[in-house]
Amino acid sequence: MAAAVGAVVRRLHAAAVQPPRLTKLALHAPKSVEVEFADGSSFHLSAEFLRVYSPAADSKIRSVRGEKKKKSVFTAEIMSDQVIFGRRHVGIMSAESVGNYGVRILFDDLHKTGIFTWDYLHHLGSNKFSLMRSYIRTLRKHGLSRDPQRRK
Repeated sequence: MAAAVGAVVRRLHAAAVQPPRLTKLALHAPKSVEVEFADGSSFHLSAEFLRVYSPAADSKIRSVRGEKKKKSVFTAEIMSDQVIFGRRHVGIMSAESVGNYGVRILFDDLHKTGIFTWDYLHHLGSNKFSLMRSYIRTLRKHGLSRDPQRRK
């Protein structure tokens, strides 16, 4: 009996840790990417959302007041001194497969170094509303905008 319970717990734990397998990725340039997973979940992720939450190493350094800090690699939080702003109208130019685990997205602001793994895309899709609310709250806190700055 204990062995059977242990096997069920291990199976549940493995299922909770493993994100579902990607079954579809469709680029709707320039505005969004659509992803579907084997568990039936489906997400439309906007270009702005993907650009703001890019996992690229150079995106890990943000500055609001000129002071730079690094953020952890798989963190989806936007910390107060690490905010990307002015990307409301950013577009997606292209996407290329990276092995069998992810996709590199080229944005029209020429950002292209982030590799979005399938599990990261699932994480973003599963949490997109709370992540976007948090992002907008952070922008407001710092007096920043999703809109690009006007050129002088």
